[in-house]
Amino acid sequence: MGLLENFSSGLFIIQSVVFIILLLVLRKFAWKPIMDAVNEREVTIIDSLNQAKLAKQEVQNLKAENENIIREAKVERDNILKEAREIKDRIVGEAKDLAKAEGDKMIEQARQSIQAEKAAAMSEIKNQIGTLSVTIAESILKQKLDNDGAQNALVENILNKSNLN
Repeated sequence: MGLLENFSSGLFIIQSVVFIILLLVLRKFAWKPIMDAVNEREVTIIDSLNQAKLAKQEVQNLKAENENIIREAKVERDNILKEAREIKDRIVGEAKDLAKAEGDKMIEQARQSIQAEKAAAMSEIKNQIGTLSVTIAESILKQKLDNDGAQNALVENILNKSNLN
């Protein structure tokens, strides 16, 4: 029994007509909605891909912008630190200069005070030596000049020395 022996042309025609009707029904009711759903899904996927590309580009732009902001912030930070160091150095230098000037002024005042005290002490010593010398001379003269002969000899001696000068 072969396949061709059981072949019925009437059944073949009926099955072909049913198949064609089934294809037409599927085309009208199923094929179009399926194709519309597939097309809609394709559009949705393309839109999603485009949005993902846009989001990726925006992220890259934001990243580049953040890097620029960070770079600018670092430059500004470095400038601020440099300016702060310069201000610190200037203030320290001014303080050192002021301290040196004040120290020099104090040293000069102390030197002048020492010189004044030294001069006053020398003057006092000279006065005391002068007073002491006069007292000693007076005492010596009193002892030597107790008699009249010694007084006359002293006067003559002084006159002779005065004439020689």
